[in-house]
Amino acid sequence: MKAKYWHRGEALDYVNATENKIEAGDVLTMGSRIGVAGTDIEPGGLGSVHVSGVYEFTKKDKVALAVGTVVYLSADGITTTKTDNTLAGYVAAESPAESGTVWVKINA
Repeated sequence: MKAKYWHRGEALDYVNATENKIEAGDVLTMGSRIGVAGTDIEPGGLGSVHVSGVYEFTKKDKVALAVGTVVYLSADGITTTKTDNTLAGYVAAESPAESGTVWVKINA
């Protein structure tokens, strides 16, 4: 089998199949992965979704998170709970328990 190089894959084209505008920075679940809208995407429109990089997210729980900890996206923020959540990536910088945010290297 052979493969032909297409592009780096840091951002992918994405068609908004919903009836709502997707705003730049919105987090999208794409199968078993996540993406972050790089642009506003109108219903039926085409835009870019970043699938690589480090992003700041809200934490669901007030717990300390160490670099390298695998984390998941829940409806309430980033968590270490896998059940019913989507893989987000891993913690990219220490996040103390008192912090409400965490930096995550997505899809890694």
